[in-house]
Amino acid sequence: MEAGTTALRRAGRLPAWALGLLPLLLIAVAIGAFAALDGPGLGERTGPPVEELAVEKTTLKPGVIELTVRNDGPDAVRIAQVTVNDAFVSFTGADGSIERLSTQTLRIQEPWIEGQAYEVALLTSTGATITHSIDVAAETPDADLGFFGLMALLGLYVGVIPVALGMLWLPWVRSIPSAWLRVVMALTVGLLLFLAIDATLEGFELAGEGAQAFGGVALVLLGGVASYLALTGIGEWIADRRARARDSGASGSHLALLVAIGIGLHNLGEGLAIGVSYATGALALGAFLVVGFALHNTTEGLAIVAPIASEKPSWKRLLALGLIAGGPAIAGAWIGASAFNSSVAAFLFGAGAGAIVQVIVQLSPTVRDDRGRVLHPAAVAGLLGGMALMFTTGLLVSV
Repeated sequence: MEAGTTALRRAGRLPAWALGLLPLLLIAVAIGAFAALDGPGLGERTGPPVEELAVEKTTLKPGVIELTVRNDGPDAVRIAQVTVNDAFVSFTGADGSIERLSTQTLRIQEPWIEGQAYEVALLTSTGATITHSIDVAAETPDADLGFFGLMALLGLYVGVIPVALGMLWLPWVRSIPSAWLRVVMALTVGLLLFLAIDATLEGFELAGEGAQAFGGVALVLLGGVASYLALTGIGEWIADRRARARDSGASGSHLALLVAIGIGLHNLGEGLAIGVSYATGALALGAFLVVGFALHNTTEGLAIVAPIASEKPSWKRLLALGLIAGGPAIAGAWIGASAFNSSVAAFLFGAGAGAIVQVIVQLSPTVRDDRGRVLHPAAVAGLLGGMALMFTTGLLVSV
């Protein structure tokens, strides 16, 4: 008993950093001993190896289909044969085993025809089959200066311009009574709520397709929580500075900035989807698509200007808000077309959803009526109207 007390006293003399580091060192020693002894007591694993491959990128060139694959499973994978539409084909690349989390590129010799659908099956050395579908074959454009210019123009069409046009509702928002302004704010919350749901579902879809090794659905939720906490912390920091300046409460400009950031993160994910679809030939570019995206994103401009209806922002501030909200669509299109990664995209979609939820929390007090209710009849009508508006305009977008 005395020896134990003495040890505790000696430990108490250690610096705080050493006390915090000691458990980690003991854990590292235990894991090292377990690994050095080759897992005593576990025995050898029985059963076939677990083989999983995720196709991260598809590139189509004349007579060649290139697939960049990543090993998502716990065991090494060796590709023995490849079939395209049930016919065996020759391929190069991936000569040896693909280790866990490693990536390799397969060059499949196949005289594909533009517009046709293809199903590629990768047969492993153990007989397992991993399939990948190409819905509409089209040659992958070269990532040159003209290509990135086209992506920037597309992001401008579907991101910056629609948001800027939607911000032209500012004079109308200023002219309506306060009771109607609360309905507009509820409409704004409904728009954002739909965007949050849409971003979450997009992230879940990407996580299911190719982000399993890095957490899958948990990666989307992690992105949402991280962005929510980060924006909340930044908002409180700004509020503290404002309080020191003897200005209490969240100003309309602050709320508008938060809305623009949330929409910008969502449009970043939207740009990713556009870039990937264009690079793989799965996006039907045309006037109808541009009009669809424009109508869908124009309503986002209304969400930005609603909080600043009682203020008189300069045109420079309005321009900055529009670029913050719509500009990320350009960056997303560039990333998606040239360096798409399903895990990063899933995280970004989650981050966009988390940011939008944080904005909804900030906007909720502006919806309250004279009795302090948030979900009063007019607010509910605005919420449902905003969600219905985004859903209806979203039907015009076909990716």
